[in-house]
Amino acid sequence: MILNHSAPDGGTSIVNLHAPGGGRTAADESLAGALGIPECMPPIGGGTSIVIKGGRIVDPGRGIDEPGDVWLRGDKIEKVLIGGGAVPQDSAGVRIIDASGKVVAPGLVDVHVHFRDPGFTYKEDIHTGAAAAAKGGFTTVVLMANTKPVVDNVKTLRYVLEEGKKTGIHVLSAAAVSVGFKGEELTDMEALKEAGAVGFTDDGIPLRDGKLVRAAMEKAASLDIPLSFHEEDPAFITENGINHGAVSQKLGIYGSPALAEDAMVARDIMIAKDTGAAIEIQHISSANSVALVRLAKSLGVNVWAEVTPHHFTLTEEAVLKYGAMAKMNPPLRTESDRTALIEGLKDGTIDIIATDHAPHSTEEKARPLTQAPSGITGLETSLALGITSLVKPGHLTMVQLMEKMSLNPARLYHLDCGRLEEGRTADLVIFDPDRTWQVKAEEFASRASNSPFTGSTLTGKVVYTICKGKIVYEELS
Repeated sequence: MILNHSAPDGGTSIVNLHAPGGGRTAADESLAGALGIPECMPPIGGGTSIVIKGGRIVDPGRGIDEPGDVWLRGDKIEKVLIGGGAVPQDSAGVRIIDASGKVVAPGLVDVHVHFRDPGFTYKEDIHTGAAAAAKGGFTTVVLMANTKPVVDNVKTLRYVLEEGKKTGIHVLSAAAVSVGFKGEELTDMEALKEAGAVGFTDDGIPLRDGKLVRAAMEKAASLDIPLSFHEEDPAFITENGINHGAVSQKLGIYGSPALAEDAMVARDIMIAKDTGAAIEIQHISSANSVALVRLAKSLGVNVWAEVTPHHFTLTEEAVLKYGAMAKMNPPLRTESDRTALIEGLKDGTIDIIATDHAPHSTEEKARPLTQAPSGITGLETSLALGITSLVKPGHLTMVQLMEKMSLNPARLYHLDCGRLEEGRTADLVIFDPDRTWQVKAEEFASRASNSPFTGSTLTGKVVYTICKGKIVYEELS
């Protein structure tokens, strides 16, 4: 468990109370001692009832945005009382959380994260990634398969899932579409699904062989499991991570044109129409791709689209200001593209907001622009960016934002979460929708801090994350 505590010096610090094997860092131990936290502190709320009183209940499953109380007992939601009602009062074994002025919503679900484990744990590992997720309000995440070794086999998949069980949140994983991410041979998709894979993707490396893509879709359709696609045709790209346009010309490089994305989106939605497969277009970034997905949905294609907070917040101009911190695949594009993404969110063309949480080391991001890796961290800023850039300007309601960040991701992956209903697993987030805060690199729970939003002031702050009825993150400062 990761908790944000007031430090002895008056600041705030993160304490790892439940590191694997009891493995707190020396800094954790020092701070825990200063705070009087015992070595084997049990999870807060474990085995007890939690009553959340006076909150603003937002349930995208029922379209509810009303004041009320929520009673959690064990790992289940016992009661959801719109308008308030008879719930246990202060007594032994009952923790009361005053949620006045706060939103109480289903735990967030991120279906696109990179925890770099196994193989690249100097960037992130499953435990630090899960800590970042909990701090950001996420109770469920789906890991991508581009690890070392690749998650293209049952052994590696089982390792990831078993480590995930130790974190306190739901850590799920997609498996690779192709063996070794080579785009030549399909993995044993049936065996991988049986072992626990919730979907398939070669995210990070586009699948160039249309015949292989068709075979993958046919198999996925027979297994009733989604495929997610990274749509960037390398044939059109000279330098990835930077949009081909005015900014790249100013920098003297060619970059990555929207055509690289648009061409593959067009191909894959038509193959999906022919096969009946459920597909997701990952991190959509161009206006033309949004229009293609909109057309595909009108044709009855089972296509879903996800967008990242950085794509609906920033444009290619950010590269001039932030350098490699604004480099990602696909790249940040033009203002007209950004506006099209927001319109796609508003009209339902874009179903899902996902972070593409992509941690890198400080040294890697310090390389020259064309040599630095693409990607940014995103789990700890995602909700606030959604509130700041979408809800506060009036583009989405809070119910719609929660639909994109919890309900729809769960629906795509056939997960039993994303709803605030009696009898369901007690996965919730409690956040202050009006609180402003400054993003500080030193306060990230993630091992990495590669974000262009460092130093920005955002609106919307997570105060509690509850997973399976246990508080896995609590802001105590």
